[in-house]
Amino acid sequence: MAHILSILFSFFFIQLLDFSNGQNVVKAGYWVSDRGLALNNINSTLFTHLFCAFADLNPQLNQLIISPENQDSFRQFTSTVQQKNPSAKTLLSIGGGSANKTAYGIMARTPNSRKSFINSSIRLARQSGFHGLDLVWQYPESATDMTNLDTLLNEWRTAINTEARNSGSAALLFTATVSCSPQVNNLSYPIQSVAKNLDWINLMAYEFYGPNWPPSHTNSHAQLFDPVNQVKSGSNGINQWIQEGVPAQKLVLGIPFYGFAWRLVNSNIHGLRAPADGKANVGFDDGSMTYAEIREYIVQNRATTVYNATIVGDYCYSGSTWISYDDTQSARNKVSYIKSRGLLGYFAWHIAADSNWNSVLAHAAAEGN
Repeated sequence: MAHILSILFSFFFIQLLDFSNGQNVVKAGYWVSDRGLALNNINSTLFTHLFCAFADLNPQLNQLIISPENQDSFRQFTSTVQQKNPSAKTLLSIGGGSANKTAYGIMARTPNSRKSFINSSIRLARQSGFHGLDLVWQYPESATDMTNLDTLLNEWRTAINTEARNSGSAALLFTATVSCSPQVNNLSYPIQSVAKNLDWINLMAYEFYGPNWPPSHTNSHAQLFDPVNQVKSGSNGINQWIQEGVPAQKLVLGIPFYGFAWRLVNSNIHGLRAPADGKANVGFDDGSMTYAEIREYIVQNRATTVYNATIVGDYCYSGSTWISYDDTQSARNKVSYIKSRGLLGYFAWHIAADSNWNSVLAHAAAEGN
């Protein structure tokens, strides 16, 4: 009997050891409805969780809604991605960068409006077949907003647990996507509420720098480490959240599937922090480019590519164009870092930006060790 117990103890210890040193619990990605990637083209085998973006707030009714043009695809989202990966979990993502952040602040002010919003979100998630809800409020605009976010998260978690208990179903997953730092616009997130109520938080560890805002020099927009200023980096954000009291096991690090293009002042000076003069004549108005566009640019312009192991980030340059992005080595090494720190996992923003939808970056992240 003692021998059998010893074998069982060894087995469970090894399993625990393998779990703590090995697999990410979360390998997530955002699918955004208007970015051109058809549902049936999502390679869900590379993900444990997929976010369907975005549902939004009806400010008159204080209820969560799905726009008419998205209703069919959102309702088919879970069944479609589970055809390739039956174990994939899906979350309905709410808000996003283009949502009216003021409307969310108004909704969060009163008990009745919060209740209406919360109940509608749970109802909509269940009716549409999602396994969870994800709040992307970019960003609360005042200290009052942050206080009300605290209350909102408390009430939302209580409602999720009550609905699960009454329905006999598993509780919906409950996450939020937040800034890489626990402070945004000189406001502090409600740390205790975040740690207590959310299953995890997605850290937007990107857009630290861009060509349309100062200082006027190139830099890595998604660097994992910042050896110069020790301020803007994924690792710095992780350290801050942990220091504030959020467990490492509730942190999911964002890996961007896009980059930013600067215009160099002098094409012969093309390293990190080289003098620049705004955005290059490529990409969108803010200088952003998808990973697919960056790879195409590199081939067509025979651009020089550089992986910087010190910051864990990539850049390329050709003529006066300089582009910051994450390539496969950066993605793999970020995942290695995630595992070494005992974080919960990573998420990709966003999966339609991957290389011609061949999931080059998603493969690299999924294979990271």
